[in-house]
Amino acid sequence: MNTVLTYVVSLFMIVISVFTTLYIKSELERVLHEKTDTVPFHICNIVIIIMASLLAHAVMTKYVMGNKIDLMLQIVIHMFMIFPIYILGNIAFEKYKTVYRKYLTTENRKVVVLNEKYLKKKKRFTKLNKYNAVSKEK
Repeated sequence: MNTVLTYVVSLFMIVISVFTTLYIKSELERVLHEKTDTVPFHICNIVIIIMASLLAHAVMTKYVMGNKIDLMLQIVIHMFMIFPIYILGNIAFEKYKTVYRKYLTTENRKVVVLNEKYLKKKKRFTKLNKYNAVSKEK
């Protein structure tokens, strides 16, 4: 039971780390104006996720359960846990980015078409409709 709890906590850390690092990667690519995925960002993401999951596993194993840690075995096990989650998370994140993209651009970076799904996703507060109603009446 202790081992199952340890791996559940590690899996929880992996899922949180995957989506956090993928979001940061996409923001860095946007800031650096990268059009394609860059391999160094993926490598850094995997290293960060391994460190976070091994830290959670080590804390649960050593301090909560009181057992010894076999680090090399845990690295291999965590790699087999991380790769499928990271690949599926990356596919889902890229699909989400393409569906809810703000607009399409041409090669010279001019806006061609606004995306309807992005505009529908951005719901405005209903209070803002009446916010400036007094000035519109005048």
